[in-house]
Amino acid sequence: QERLVESGGGLVEAGGSLRLSCAASGSIESFAIMGWYRQAPGRQREWVASITRGGTINYADSVKGRFTISRDNNKPSIFLQMSALKPEDTAVYYCTVDPIQGRRYWGQGTQVTVSS
Repeated sequence: QERLVESGGGLVEAGGSLRLSCAASGSIESFAIMGWYRQAPGRQREWVASITRGGTINYADSVKGRFTISRDNNKPSIFLQMSALKPEDTAVYYCTVDPIQGRRYWGQGTQVTVSS
């Protein structure tokens, strides 16, 4: 069973930065897509960013130019560098892995709170 453990969330002022990390227990060879979702209270869960095994990266329009997704294939881990944070970025952020075979895995989530 794949286990995803996020870390790095916290409280930051608007305009500040945070770096989220996600450590995976599985093998990178079995991962098709790794990414990040977020969910704010009372709002639908939304996709934030993703990176494929081949290195293709995509971002939601709301975070383009501010967030950067990256990975370490050796651990394996993925990261989300969040800059120029806005209050509307406040949410629980979830790490995800889409395996080549099988259903999506979710981390437990890490809270990001951006104060105005």
